[in-house]
Amino acid sequence: MTTTWDSEELDLNAYLDRVGYTGERTASTAALHELHRRHVTTIPFENLEIQLGRPITLDLPSLQRKLVQRRRGGYCFEHVTLFAAVLQRFGFGVEALVSRVRYGQPAGAVLPETHALLRVTVPGTGKSWLCDVGFGFTALAPAEFVDGAEVSAGGWHFRLVREGRYWLWQELAGGEVRDAHITADLPRHPVDYQVNSHYVSTWPRSPFVTRPYAQRLGDGVRYQLDGLELRTIRPGEPEEARHLTPEELPEVLDTLFDIRLEAPDRAALITRAAQLAEPDDSRAAGAPRRAAA
Repeated sequence: MTTTWDSEELDLNAYLDRVGYTGERTASTAALHELHRRHVTTIPFENLEIQLGRPITLDLPSLQRKLVQRRRGGYCFEHVTLFAAVLQRFGFGVEALVSRVRYGQPAGAVLPETHALLRVTVPGTGKSWLCDVGFGFTALAPAEFVDGAEVSAGGWHFRLVREGRYWLWQELAGGEVRDAHITADLPRHPVDYQVNSHYVSTWPRSPFVTRPYAQRLGDGVRYQLDGLELRTIRPGEPEEARHLTPEELPEVLDTLFDIRLEAPDRAALITRAAQLAEPDDSRAAGAPRRAAA
């Protein structure tokens, strides 16, 4: 199925400058891996526009203004839509997929399809790759779409497992296996992302509506903000946790997450954080406290 990502509207030079990519502009396996790593380690995951009372828009000009020109982050539908346009300009085949988050959920729980990811085909190779650039905590490299494929980079380890008509994405950490999300082997369209994103960003019980959330991933370290709880996670080490005051929030976003808000937004976010209330059932929308979709 051919998917159109409006890539002709993309300022490719500006995007590549944003993520620091200087390699060849060819649809090769090496280029795909480098683009993936640079995207997930440069552009943070965050839901702050929702917290500031603004809608999430997925048209490419809006995404470029936010994630590239303003050097902000976004959540999965924003990341994936922008990344898909970049890959299409490079000449890759790109298909939209959606998944159900399992991270942090009890066994047997079935959540709605609230996470976006991509199947990317490298021309002339017969191989396709899972690119999960918008999960917040994800692999630094793509995973080949074969049963049992493992990805290890930067101290983070993941595995892709075939389960009938589905693909299960798992984190491997400290001898444990944690299901991250499960994806139906069914291509979607960008318009489907519009519907999913509207649900995630407006449903009153969605965790993206109820509290600020951000993640920044790198080699050997991950920073996670969930409400006013700041966590620092390093492979094989005890997790560090700290409760922030509302006034600390903008500075932490700046220094640890590379998210720089303008003065009015900093003030508005402090006010929002001071009013923060997290009902016990706020996880039901499909983004558990320790993962992001």
